[in-house]
Amino acid sequence: MIVIDHQPSRVNVSVFGEFTLADYKEFEEVVNYKVKFEGPVDLCFDLSQMADLTIDVAWEEIKFSRAHANDFKRVAVVTDSQWVTWSAWLSQTFVNADVEVFDNAEEAQGWLASA
Repeated sequence: MIVIDHQPSRVNVSVFGEFTLADYKEFEEVVNYKVKFEGPVDLCFDLSQMADLTIDVAWEEIKFSRAHANDFKRVAVVTDSQWVTWSAWLSQTFVNADVEVFDNAEEAQGWLASA
């Protein structure tokens, strides 16, 4: 399940349980809308409650990142998973954004607010 909250120039995403392709498509719609009307946005992904993700989500994330290389300013990822951390660093090769990984959501939100 995915919960999306968007504010001016920012999209906050929290994932609970399994992260599915339908969830990712919902995220893409919000980001596409925000970028179209506001320009590049900050992203905050709280994946601390994510149980797993489907392989099609991983593939879609790569495609989406490559297609939107200049649409993000800062990307904060909240996780305690080493695999998700590596994935976040790998995605940085596809986007022209600052990507940081955090242990908790408060630190991530603080980093984004400090811009």
